[in-house]
Amino acid sequence: MQDSPPACALVVGIDVGGTKTHLRALAGDTTVAELVRPSEGWRPHDPVAAARWLAALIADALAAGARPAAVAVGAHACETELQCARIRAALGPHLDAPALVVGDAELLVPAAGLDKGVGLVAGTGSVAVGRLSDGRSVQVGGWGAVLGDEGGAAGLVREAARAVWAAHDRGEEPDALARGLIGAFGVAEVPGLCAALEAASSPSAEWGRHAPAVFAAAAEGSRLAASVIAEAGGSLAALVARLGARGVPVDDVVVAGGTILAQPALYDAFTTALAESFPGTRTHPLSAPPAQGAVALARTLL
Repeated sequence: MQDSPPACALVVGIDVGGTKTHLRALAGDTTVAELVRPSEGWRPHDPVAAARWLAALIADALAAGARPAAVAVGAHACETELQCARIRAALGPHLDAPALVVGDAELLVPAAGLDKGVGLVAGTGSVAVGRLSDGRSVQVGGWGAVLGDEGGAAGLVREAARAVWAAHDRGEEPDALARGLIGAFGVAEVPGLCAALEAASSPSAEWGRHAPAVFAAAAEGSRLAASVIAEAGGSLAALVARLGARGVPVDDVVVAGGTILAQPALYDAFTTALAESFPGTRTHPLSAPPAQGAVALARTLL
């Protein structure tokens, strides 16, 4: 009979986000280390450099001589199972313990205390992820501000600008959405928005920070803004539908991201659209930090 892992085994969970990284280490139910720092230097497409970065993070967080029994990492921009496997393999020599590396969106479902379901993120960008019955991960969305990320902050601003341009071409006077975008981007009139958007060196960040103008315009009564938000909610529901069509269980959807959780209009648009396709699906706004999901995954390795 195989021995059970000790109840006080030290496990480490790491959430490497696009902006900040959160490490949480527990021995049993006791938190023994908590570390939050910028994700500067994270290089997910260089497995050796990524592994060194993670090993240094663990060493900085734990007391001298402490050795984890298991480590799980949810990593920003770790987009395929092969990429994650290469980072895990490179991390092996740094640890005398089993390790798991997944995309950061995969932390949402275990962070919510669930065994299966969909993790949906709508922050600056948008992505949804789930697992098939055989354990394979499936990710949809997340294609960046220029080509995708519908329902994320940058995608909302892009689609709002398109709606404003279409209204301008119809000869309509600028409404609250047009005025809001003109003010946010610091241009004189609607046509100037084109050059302002194209000048962005980092569209995701630079477009995304103006998303509050879309919601403010909707609150002022802009039908254009309300339509953009409704379509964004529908696009997020479509990500879940794509996963469902590929065989991912969609009974539960865990929702995270600063845009959707901070904007009830977008959350309501998403849940309304989702209910039309999957009436029985339960949505769960994530309240726990994603790093807790990494801890839960680490415990499955014991």
